[in-house]
Amino acid sequence: MRVLPAILFVLLISLDVSSQIRVSPSDVNAYSQGPTSVLLTYGGLVNKTPGEATWCGSLISAAPDLGMKCDPNTTFGLLPQRYNQSVLNSTTYTDVMSVTPQVARRAYLDAVAGNTSTFFYVRRFASTVGGPSEFVPVTIRLTGNGAGVSLSLTEVKLSWGTGTPILFVRSGEQLPRVRAEISYTGTGRLKGRWELVKPGEAPPEPRDLLTEASLPIEERGSQKRYTELERFNIYLPPDGKVVLQGPDSSRVDESLSGLYLLLLRIEASDDKDSETDRTAAGGAGSGIVSTGAVAGFPLPTLRYYVGGNAAGTSVPGALTLVSPKEAEELDSSKAVEFTWSAVDKAASYRLEITTLQGTPILSAILVDQVSYHCPSWFKDRVAGSVIRWKVEAYDAQRNQIAETDWRNLKVIGVNGGRN
Repeated sequence: MRVLPAILFVLLISLDVSSQIRVSPSDVNAYSQGPTSVLLTYGGLVNKTPGEATWCGSLISAAPDLGMKCDPNTTFGLLPQRYNQSVLNSTTYTDVMSVTPQVARRAYLDAVAGNTSTFFYVRRFASTVGGPSEFVPVTIRLTGNGAGVSLSLTEVKLSWGTGTPILFVRSGEQLPRVRAEISYTGTGRLKGRWELVKPGEAPPEPRDLLTEASLPIEERGSQKRYTELERFNIYLPPDGKVVLQGPDSSRVDESLSGLYLLLLRIEASDDKDSETDRTAAGGAGSGIVSTGAVAGFPLPTLRYYVGGNAAGTSVPGALTLVSPKEAEELDSSKAVEFTWSAVDKAASYRLEITTLQGTPILSAILVDQVSYHCPSWFKDRVAGSVIRWKVEAYDAQRNQIAETDWRNLKVIGVNGGRN
């Protein structure tokens, strides 16, 4: 009776070993003096699941596993969890490779020391049937910030130009014009639109705020859409920085009382240096997918509140997160407590805790409370993980009146282990 399961297991192992994962593009250029992002498509994931991703200066055989892996003596770093925007879909895996400034600097110093100006990004894929892991490298060449480098956004800052993150205006008062300060690599066209989330509308999720080029082709067009205010289509020279002016203030709605969100939506650009070939990836479909204006992070938003107070001032008693601090590391052997500031006219608060990819971990509604003690199971569930949290405030009629940005933190396991 045990013969059939044994034969099936051997067949699965054989299929796992014979399959080969391919990636497109398999070699890319990266800016030597700063960050760069590139969308990668992997195909042929038969009985495989993605593991960690590593940058390094040289490769060695992965035997008894498959492929070539990083020489541990030349490791430059691991892909930070906050930049992990990867998606596994059946036998296809989409990965946003975000070369951090630290990794680019390590690679540059390695080249200055006399080594080659190429380095590697290696993603490990573990077998789900007990077979060997497979390591898939991408070759990266250091170059200047111009033609040949993927058009990617490395930083985006939105502001009102007044020094206040949230504005409070009266209905009918004119808002100051928004501006977006964008750092980028490569060159090409920046296309997109400004959208407005009105009071009462469901706010965007983290993946709704990614640029279109950061999504696999199957997800494009599925992001939430809101009222379109203005479109833009500008050329980005190889300068690395641009200031994009926001929509005309007369187009920004103020007819309803409550909290508004202004969104910057960036569409995929068909830049020739920013493409992934699904056919070359093998098993990932067919055709060329444009990936210009890829980014390894959700785009920021701007908020303004329409009410009866004076215009141009920040929201009185604005909702702010108190503790834990940004990027704070908490000891899981101690109680975990979240606290925030009180907001005038707030009847209740909603605490949201998720993974960096947006998977819910805990949600709590607190009436007239500005702190929350997590249950005992929370520490065990998130120990060793990087998570994020935010708070929303609601008035007595359950209308949202304030919201914080997301804040990251890490809960260290009782053994001090880190991911």
